[in-house]
Amino acid sequence: MVLETDLEDAAAKRDDLPDADEVYDEGEEIPITDVFDDAFVAERTDFETFDELVAESPSEATSAADLETVPHGEWDEFVAERTEFENEQAFVMAGRDHWVAKRLDLA
Repeated sequence: MVLETDLEDAAAKRDDLPDADEVYDEGEEIPITDVFDDAFVAERTDFETFDELVAESPSEATSAADLETVPHGEWDEFVAERTEFENEQAFVMAGRDHWVAKRLDLA
């Protein structure tokens, strides 16, 4: 997997990257479970799926669909304790980079 700091370097080494509109439609809604797919979650957290991660969080959320019900302070603490990331922002940015790398065939 391409890590966050390596994404630009990996892209720069490729001369056959598709245009953005070939891999992503601006109006397209990206399911959160595509960003935090099973491979990403299993490799970088204590869980096998994103739904499992959310269900174990300190809230009443039981799946990715309920994620917005998790208070931010609790989510940051949970992410720091149960993933390799220090907070939600680092987790989200790494998920974003993972998704981009998959879409560009860099992963």
